[in-house]
Amino acid sequence: MSERADGGAKMFDAIAPGYDRLNRLMSLGLDRVWRERLVRSIAVARPARILDVATGTGDVLLRLREEYPHAELVGIDPSAEMLARAAAKLRGDSKVSTQQGSAMDLPYADASFDAVTVAFGLRNFPDRQRGVLEMARVLRPGGALSILELTDPRGLLAPIARVHVHRIVPMLGRWLSRGAPYEYLSESIAAFPPPAEVCAWLRGAQLTRVRATPMTLGAVHIFAGIRC
Repeated sequence: MSERADGGAKMFDAIAPGYDRLNRLMSLGLDRVWRERLVRSIAVARPARILDVATGTGDVLLRLREEYPHAELVGIDPSAEMLARAAAKLRGDSKVSTQQGSAMDLPYADASFDAVTVAFGLRNFPDRQRGVLEMARVLRPGGALSILELTDPRGLLAPIARVHVHRIVPMLGRWLSRGAPYEYLSESIAAFPPPAEVCAWLRGAQLTRVRATPMTLGAVHIFAGIRC
């Protein structure tokens, strides 16, 4: 999930050692379920090459490897410490590679991937719309973009979810990480655009069959589309 304008790689380098444990605790273990849904949302029958943007510690790459053992997998992230942990998890797999870099300027040719995923990263992009355009650029025609992101809960039960997101999560972050980055988490969720606006970005990037699928009282969405 690494990528942020004010702090960027340094912030994620700092939280990398406890990142996976914090994710499990703060999501009540649901982050694994959400990533599973992300991988299963890829609307390509047999993708040969998949890019995971803001790959962090590699959890999405691990799940992609299980689902698509034939595919070449590439992960990119600006945080060296996050990538070191991803490399440790993926050691010895010649079909999986990672590299340091930014979603703002992906170092890949146009139309070079069958699918692109990003989990909990779009919210942290310095320029979210530009990030969507970049991910669409590297997709082949007919390729799938799938985005998993935390969103501000809406609906009748939203107040319950908001208490967890805006009060309990920052408190756990302060207690377990001794730092400010997890204060930023609830603030960034509140500032993230509504699903309709994110879907408009995907359509503006020449994606069709765009959809937004809410999960867990609307606290999480999967945004997906197909490259024209």
